[in-house]
Amino acid sequence: MEITQRYKLEEFVNKHADALEAINAWIQRVEEAQWKCHNDIKRDFPSADYVKNSRYVFNIKGNNYRIIVLIVFFANECNIRFVGTHAEYDKINASKI
Repeated sequence: MEITQRYKLEEFVNKHADALEAINAWIQRVEEAQWKCHNDIKRDFPSADYVKNSRYVFNIKGNNYRIIVLIVFFANECNIRFVGTHAEYDKINASKI
């Protein structure tokens, strides 16, 4: 998958250095992925949740952080919509961000 809006991950890690290793591991797995459907994502990330409108939520670093992405399967694209703490995530509408 191609990760777009990747700068959001870099900005987040600059503020939350403890997330660097976990986010780098997530990036590596996503870039190696060839997802064609929801089941492919669940195979690689069993805890990932589909929230609506092609958006998926990934738990990072023991669920301390969350990444919301918009997946465009036919374009092999993973668009970063949100990266934040669990508390920040609770304040947004994951299906509309």
